[in-house]
Amino acid sequence: MQDLGRLEDLPEDYRSALTEQNLVPLWPSLRAVLPPDKPIPRTQATVWSYQSLRPLLLKAGELTPIEKAERRVLVLANPGHGLEKMQASSTIYLGMQLLLPGEWAPAHRHTPNAVRMIVEGDGAYTTVDGEKCPMQRGDLILTPTGLWHEHGHDGDKPVVWLDVLDLPLVYYMEASYVTEGKAQEVTGETAERAYQRGGVVPAPVFGRSTQSFPMLRYPWVDVRAALLALAGSQPEIEAVQVAYINPENGADCQKILGFSSLMLRPGERLELPVRSTAMVFHQIEGGAEVSVAGRQFVLKEADTCCAPGFESITLANRSTTQPAFIFIADDAPLQKKLGVYEVRNQAK
Repeated sequence: MQDLGRLEDLPEDYRSALTEQNLVPLWPSLRAVLPPDKPIPRTQATVWSYQSLRPLLLKAGELTPIEKAERRVLVLANPGHGLEKMQASSTIYLGMQLLLPGEWAPAHRHTPNAVRMIVEGDGAYTTVDGEKCPMQRGDLILTPTGLWHEHGHDGDKPVVWLDVLDLPLVYYMEASYVTEGKAQEVTGETAERAYQRGGVVPAPVFGRSTQSFPMLRYPWVDVRAALLALAGSQPEIEAVQVAYINPENGADCQKILGFSSLMLRPGERLELPVRSTAMVFHQIEGGAEVSVAGRQFVLKEADTCCAPGFESITLANRSTTQPAFIFIADDAPLQKKLGVYEVRNQAK
């Protein structure tokens, strides 16, 4: 490889003259920003045990009332980025959020896109742009950029969900901010039932929906049934996986991050293609082993892990009799829009 020289090889007076003019020589750092063959990720393969973090999250509920926290969240931070950065990967933020019975998290809207993957409990809801979305384990609820949303809890047990946001990217772009608001007027219940039949969508006589996000809640009961039906009807299929999409146009349900659910058949071991995207795996049901970047993680229900891009990843169902279900998040939609998305057959 070509020797591009080091910064310290330059005369001190020359370096000082550059600094005075806010100038930086590129060649000593060129390979740091343009490494050969593949990127050098800061994202590390990391796991967060729900069994370990749950007591700390419930303790937060005792220590900090919702009025002083607004959103009571423990951030799942990747040590490769530094815990203070609050990043799971370069583009993905993860947080476990707690809502106790009778609590209300006030309405706001913000520029980052968010989704909620419900981890445990029932009786809570998110109101998004006037649409009330009940929360049940495994449900995916969207709170897209710019839409008002608030959380309430009418049940009698704690409710926890996993927040997934594109906050690191929006913050890096200096476009991240929030607007506070008042309680929303509920204009209707969640409308996902209108889109639960494959191949058909509401088509009123005066035209299709013009909403950017016509479906805000993706019930786990329906997603799980779709995975089981896919596995049953196509036993030869390589991977039993479904994507969360916008039912009006077939595109990803959000513009920056992509979401899917994967079913591992009993005893199945699945080698994923090497992709350019970092990936988040959250265990909805069952248990799995994840092998990535020379590390192995054992995932139990509600555990979460993150894998860097350009790495070989293997998923294995720990049960030989029951399926395992995994929720996946990545930034493939963004990478595809930018033209940098890659799939490689073998790691290099």
